[in-house]
Order: sequence, then structure tokens, then C-alpha cells
Amino acid sequence: MGKELDRNRSQQPLRTPSAPGDGPVYRRLAAFAGVVLRATSREVWDDAAALPATGGMLLVSNHVSYADVLAVGRYVIWSGRWPRYLGKAELWSTPVVGWFARKCGQIPVLRNTAQARDALAPAQAALERGECVGIYPEGGRTRDPDLWPMTARTGVARLALSTGVPVIPTANWGTHLIMPGRRLTWPRLWPRKTIRVVMGDPVPLSDLHGRTDVEAMRIATDRIMDAVTILVEGLRGETRPAGVWDPRKGERVTKA
Repeated sequence: MGKELDRNRSQQPLRTPSAPGDGPVYRRLAAFAGVVLRATSREVWDDAAALPATGGMLLVSNHVSYADVLAVGRYVIWSGRWPRYLGKAELWSTPVVGWFARKCGQIPVLRNTAQARDALAPAQAALERGECVGIYPEGGRTRDPDLWPMTARTGVARLALSTGVPVIPTANWGTHLIMPGRRLTWPRLWPRKTIRVVMGDPVPLSDLHGRTDVEAMRIATDRIMDAVTILVEGLRGETRPAGVWDPRKGERVTKA
């Protein structure tokens, strides 16, 4: 999981190791987010040693707060990649947020409709162009009462197995103290909160590449979420509860 967590790297101004970086709007937004987060939080990062310097890749993470995208995105950008996140399409019609999403090349998802799979086409195209695509496998912020990762959807597995790109797990903890709950609210910036972000090694999926059957999707999804949950356990210093929260049933279930 990289080196010991370190605050020093997160306190430095934004650089663009993957020069020349992204477009001006994305660069300025990232720089502004860095100024705000350095001033109002204590960011503690590892060295992101597993992050590929180039080429298509899937960035997966747990999702506990609206602030996750800023916290993890900044960590990844500072480390050299500019992520294209899949996000719910409703945000694209939100003033300001939607404008930034378009300008920064993020990918809208039409959730809970037959069109949801359509989002995978632009995501796959971005991967084939060598982009870093960020996706929350759970499909939204966790509904687990204790904020553990919940059951995931298979979209991330479809992308991973069809493209063969590396799947890089990350985890964050502390963002839920800044923007708690499921509604978009003003952030709680003071007193200062601690945000921790770490990265794990690529999820082993080569034995499943090219498969499209349900069993392969389930296995791949489970491996991806297990890798993320292990990182969350490390950040929290706790062991995950037995079972995984299933939002459809409103309870923790045992995986098959």
C-alpha cells in the first residue's frame, strides 16, 4: 500500500507531473481546491506508488461524502493524473457544478434507467484514449449505517474486463466530517478535519479479462470491493463488520 502516510506531500502547492496537465479550467479548479483544503483541513496521504504514470486506468474508491471527489481527485492530480469521474447526470444540470463537470471532462451517468449502461461507452472510450477514469463501484454514497463500503454494481467489472486496464483501489476517510449525510450541503470546514487518502496495488483480474459472463462480473466486482475495503480498514484501524450492506434490502448480507 505504498509508504507510511505522510502529511508533507499534501501541503505543497499543486504541480503537474504529467505535464502539460489538463485544460485551464481543470487546472485552476484543482489549484483552488488545494488552497482551500490545505487551509481548512489536515490532509494525510501515502505516496500513491501504484499509480500508473500513463495509459488507461480505472480509479476505484469508497464513497462516504460529496467531498470525496475533491479529496481523492486532488490526491490523484497532485500525483500526476487527471481523473474523469463518472457521476450522476443530475449534477450536470446543477448551476456551477454542472458547468465545471462539463469543462473538466467528467462523465454523466443516467442512474436507475435502461440508459445507465450508455455511460460505459464514453468511459470505455476515455480508457482507450489512455485516460484515468474514476468510478465509485457502489453507484453512490454508502448507505451503510457505519459508513463501510456496501454492495457494488457490476459496471466497473464490465469496464475492467472488456478493456484490460489496471484497476487501482483507493480509500479515503474523514470527508464525511466535512460534508456529512446524503444531501449536498455547505461544508463544515471548522474546526479543521483530518482527511486521509491511500492507494493499493492493482486488483488482480488478468485471469478474468475478456469474459462477459455473470460469474466473472461477480468475481471481479467482489475482488475490487474487497481491495477497497481492506484499505478502509487500515485507515479506520477497524475490522469490517460481518456481511456487506445491501441498500435494496436495508441490511447486511453475506456474500455468496
